[in-house]
Amino acid sequence: MAEPLGTELANSDNDVAAALLELLRQLLNEIHPRLAASLAVSLDSNLTSDLGLDSLSRVELISRIEAQFVINLDASVFTDAETPRDLLAAVLEASPQQLASLGPEKQTVDLEETEATPQDARTLLEVLHWHVAHHPDRTHIRFYQDDGQGESLSYRQLLEGAEAVAGGLQQKDIQLGDRIIMMLPTGRDYFFCFFGILLAGGVPVPIYPPVRRSQIEDHMRRHAYILSNCLATILVTVPEGKTVSQLLKSQVETLQDIVTVEDLASGPRAIVRPSVNEDDIAFLQYTSGSTGNPKGVVLTHANLLANIRAMGAAVQADSTDVFVSWLPLYHDMGLIGAWLGSLYFGALLVVMSPLDFLSRPQRWLWAIHRHRATLSAAPNFAYELCLHKLNEQDLEGLDLGSWRAAFNGAEAVNADTLLAFYERLKGYGLHYESLMPVYGLAECSVGLAFPPIGRGPLIDRIERDAFMNDGKAVPAEAADQSALRFVVSGRPIAKHQVRIVDDHGHELPERRQGRLQFRGPSTTSGYFRNPGKSKELFDGEWLESGDLAYMAGGEVYITGRIKDVIIRAGRNIYPDELEKAVGEIEGVRKGRVAAFACKAADSGSERLVVMAETREQDADRQLAIRKRINATVTEIIEASPDTIVLAPPGTVLKTSSGKIRRAASREVYERGEMGKTQAPFWWQIVRLLRAGLIPELRRAKQHLATGLFGIYGRLVFFCIAPFVWLGVVLLPIMNWRWACMRNGALLLAKLTRTPFSVTGLDNLPAREQACVYVINHGSYLDGPVMVAALNRPVSFVAKNELTRHFVPRWFLQGIDTQFVERFDLQKGLSDARYIARVLAQGRSLAFFPEGTFTRMAGLRPFHMGAFVAAAEMQMPVVPIAIHGTRSILRGKIWFPHHGAITVSIGAPVYPEEIKVQTDGRTWSIALKLRDLSRAYILKHCGEPDLEYERPEI
Repeated sequence: MAEPLGTELANSDNDVAAALLELLRQLLNEIHPRLAASLAVSLDSNLTSDLGLDSLSRVELISRIEAQFVINLDASVFTDAETPRDLLAAVLEASPQQLASLGPEKQTVDLEETEATPQDARTLLEVLHWHVAHHPDRTHIRFYQDDGQGESLSYRQLLEGAEAVAGGLQQKDIQLGDRIIMMLPTGRDYFFCFFGILLAGGVPVPIYPPVRRSQIEDHMRRHAYILSNCLATILVTVPEGKTVSQLLKSQVETLQDIVTVEDLASGPRAIVRPSVNEDDIAFLQYTSGSTGNPKGVVLTHANLLANIRAMGAAVQADSTDVFVSWLPLYHDMGLIGAWLGSLYFGALLVVMSPLDFLSRPQRWLWAIHRHRATLSAAPNFAYELCLHKLNEQDLEGLDLGSWRAAFNGAEAVNADTLLAFYERLKGYGLHYESLMPVYGLAECSVGLAFPPIGRGPLIDRIERDAFMNDGKAVPAEAADQSALRFVVSGRPIAKHQVRIVDDHGHELPERRQGRLQFRGPSTTSGYFRNPGKSKELFDGEWLESGDLAYMAGGEVYITGRIKDVIIRAGRNIYPDELEKAVGEIEGVRKGRVAAFACKAADSGSERLVVMAETREQDADRQLAIRKRINATVTEIIEASPDTIVLAPPGTVLKTSSGKIRRAASREVYERGEMGKTQAPFWWQIVRLLRAGLIPELRRAKQHLATGLFGIYGRLVFFCIAPFVWLGVVLLPIMNWRWACMRNGALLLAKLTRTPFSVTGLDNLPAREQACVYVINHGSYLDGPVMVAALNRPVSFVAKNELTRHFVPRWFLQGIDTQFVERFDLQKGLSDARYIARVLAQGRSLAFFPEGTFTRMAGLRPFHMGAFVAAAEMQMPVVPIAIHGTRSILRGKIWFPHHGAITVSIGAPVYPEEIKVQTDGRTWSIALKLRDLSRAYILKHCGEPDLEYERPEI
């Protein structure tokens, strides 16, 4: 029955509401023909829990609303609307204008081929800087819109936006390697934030933002695990997400701040450029988590660039290409394959949000048409969606002739979908040779196997029984109607290898199914802070893909996921085929079927369970569905399922990318939680707050302990320091003064329970041998640490500013410190000559050649004074690396933290020994002394290299 719309709406609004509800009823009648009449449809019905609309049904409903009312609805309506009343509000607010035409006009793409690519770049940052140096104003990204060309972003603008974000992050004192969470939608802010984090020295960790309020609890729990696993310190999100994200902060002890890109970019842009090397982590790619908890795949700059270069070679990519993408930027295919690949080769990236595609799938194809795109990619479901949602009117005037590589990957490629997509669009210029099923995985950055460009897909038909019983991919006869079909994924990309092995690790011949393993320069080193799963990933130098496959003609055919295969009566059962067939049964929700194995309680053998969502509630109709499921499964595998579960909507779980979470659905089944409705939003919030209480208490305890230790450490220092100061000032013999300082430093370490160790004391020259000690400098503690470490007096070389106050001046003069000028260049030259004379007198000197220290970790460039003096006087240089002091007491922080300190003393470097390696000039010898000493210290100090920074004068 039609519901009374209420007096709160105007008459015209009542008409709109009535029409909207009628559209909804029509759709429900198509989806649930036997059930629609019994559904109480009102303005306040929940689209998901009450009416059972899944994502594809929402797309269909919104497209019908747009056509009915001749309006454009914002893409956000797709995710934000929870009830028909929400849809009504969106309709009433929409501009009453003709639906924006996607139009047959084609945009002019003015992109000349660049002279080269950044072949020598070792990092993503170097790639961006290369493009800025060679063509700063070349268009890099164009943001798609239905009418007009849309905003664009040049390489220069990308760098400037990234620098603004980096400045804001460094103002928040992030340290090198800190993991920064990006919970951002597709847009300018995402691109600025990703490179801004890299420029600031952090590691980006992309995650997906919450889609609907009703999913907030599951979303936050999954992300809380990711944030805790990667020890995230800052979360960057959209303004409206800051409040909800506070729930994450309450559950993640390391999370210190939640900010927006605007917050970060509003501050100063001056940044300290960190040293980023090819083996440093570029970002963490968390798996979609189709089973278990997501794992953080560690990808270095070297991994990414190796993968991008190899994929580019496979598809012959260059700077004249145009890549259209709606793929989410928090997944590897969208982030690496679409964006970073386009960045490297200088191709134009035309980008739209996933919601733009889902709300109107024709946008994707028209974007290819309008921008004359040559490359585009999507999972199989996107091609399927286009088949079901587009009519001839949507395609009139479409020209896909420019599309030379239509990648299909990220999930199982369905042969029917592939062929039907070509048949549907071949009249609109799509070439069969353009279809490119590909294979990849996050553990190999993104791409692993590509077919030859311009060949078109191959589909292998194999005998069902031989394959399911023995794993043999025997080609089937043309008349064999039961044959299985698998789509080729191509050959391994350059410098990568693939092999197929059995359960014992023995490599299999062609056309034998087994575990797919791979290796190559794109492969991850493991999962972040997950040694158990990392160990499972590796088989010697080979990595486990988790996929089953066979090879034929040197090409890869993926047959399924290892963990999803069900072994029953000695036969391998592949759930994809069952789920697709059961999903076609009337009364079963398509795409909402999970087939999985459960252990039988009595025998321990695997039992086949088929879980299918349905809205049917009538017992007779449910019985009919069960019979059809049983018949369908029996026809495919020649055996009936052990259990058929008819579950209510929302029971079969999916990942953010739309894949069935079979293991998670099995857990729901085994726990008996089927049919449980989502708790109200407010109760989900209460449960999340309650879950965050213990971490908050733990965080408070940790902060209290840190604060108490800081106070205690300062008290101990100020109790010991006066006695040491008096001893140095008053004792008459240098050895006594040194002993006083050394005992004081060791007592400080003992009372604060600071682990302190020294290695390499046997490397020290004889006591009578004058030498130059060079030490890295990270904290005010470095001086006391050197006193505690060395078993002999030395004279420190310190900056002249320390003589301005009598307390440090008397103390340093008491230990024979040599003062030098840092800012007066003329005075600095005379100081250098004076230092040489001191060495000539046979006195050893200790230098901090970095000159100063900052709170940011990293070994800074070395000044040359110590090394020139050593070269002139032919004195050995002893490199000493201190590790741990910066963490205990950073610059500009006066309360210490607890930590351990290690001192590593290297073997002396003698000028006369390296003289033969140079031209014999003092400067050449000094450079060699510096390089050898710095290399030792860098290896043992535990901090990154900041060599390319300008030294402070």
